Amino acid sequence: MNPYQCLPPRAFWRTAVADKSAPDIGELWTPQFEIGNKDAIVTAGSCFAQHIGRALVARGMHWLDAEPAPDALPEADWKAHNYGVFSFRTGNLYTPAMLCQWLEWALGVSAPPDETWVHDGRFFDPFRPAVEPDGFASERALFESREATLDAIREALRRAKVFVFTLGLTEAWQHRETGLVYPVCPGTVRGTFDPLLHRFCNFGFMDTYGDMVRALELMRSINPQLRLLLTVSPVPLTATATGQHVLSATTYSKSVLRAVAGQLCEDLPDVDYFPSYEIITGTPFKGAFYQPNQREVTPEGVAFVMQQFFAGLEAVQTVQAPTPSTSVSCEDLVCEDAVLDYYA
Repeated sequence: MNPYQCLPPRAFWRTAVADKSAPDIGELWTPQFEIGNKDAIVTAGSCFAQHIGRALVARGMHWLDAEPAPDALPEADWKAHNYGVFSFRTGNLYTPAMLCQWLEWALGVSAPPDETWVHDGRFFDPFRPAVEPDGFASERALFESREATLDAIREALRRAKVFVFTLGLTEAWQHRETGLVYPVCPGTVRGTFDPLLHRFCNFGFMDTYGDMVRALELMRSINPQLRLLLTVSPVPLTATATGQHVLSATTYSKSVLRAVAGQLCEDLPDVDYFPSYEIITGTPFKGAFYQPNQREVTPEGVAFVMQQFFAGLEAVQTVQAPTPSTSVSCEDLVCEDAVLDYYA
């Protein structure tokens, strides 16, 4: 008798993968904690997290929208102004360092910066430059809007049962003096790049792990029972500033993020990982879930990922993948870093 004789079929490559057609591969996720239909769920992070929030709403689960659009804003304009995209209006949080920044500002650990970017007389928030497409009319309006988002973060943390965070990137740009991290390189979406003020950084395992531990400590300081569900975005880098080939740079970034997620699950209570990254990028699926540009995920891929998610939760007896017409394509996501494709 040896330990492998008692393992289920999903533990073996032949029975779990090789002997099955790709659509029949299942049991990809065994949740480590229960998520009920009425549990308030916060979503944040990289672009791919937007799919999770929409799918939760479609399934009748409790996705927490802590910063809803004002009544005066037409629904057709919500997405352009980053309402209903994540649980609060931070824009994409591509790295744990960015998540930590927002949490520290929201919880009063550090003061929000007073840096602003000005273009054609309009004011843009360097730490969420795309939330107002035309910018703010004044610095005061910008800071008032940011404070509303900080209020929403606090409210979301108090009410949430589960915080879903999608890890997206390791590459980022920082302010040299303050060390603050921008969501995109200054001078791309907005702002002006200054090599004397801005520096490139590529977070390694230890930095990424430490930032994620710190983020969870901050969140649990206001909500000790909060559970954390991590995912890794399967969307490759749009561009890399490392000097490497973008394929190698993508592999490095995703490897670091996946390793951090796995280690956090091993080390901390009530932390789980959902394998959206493996489902899209795994060899059994042969890249079938990517658009022709080999970067954006197809609606069918998103549907298959969410099918596995809800199957794991046992939210319904039989999970049917939604048809492509009801899925959200990656073109409909709000992704600031996509602007880098312009420079290719």
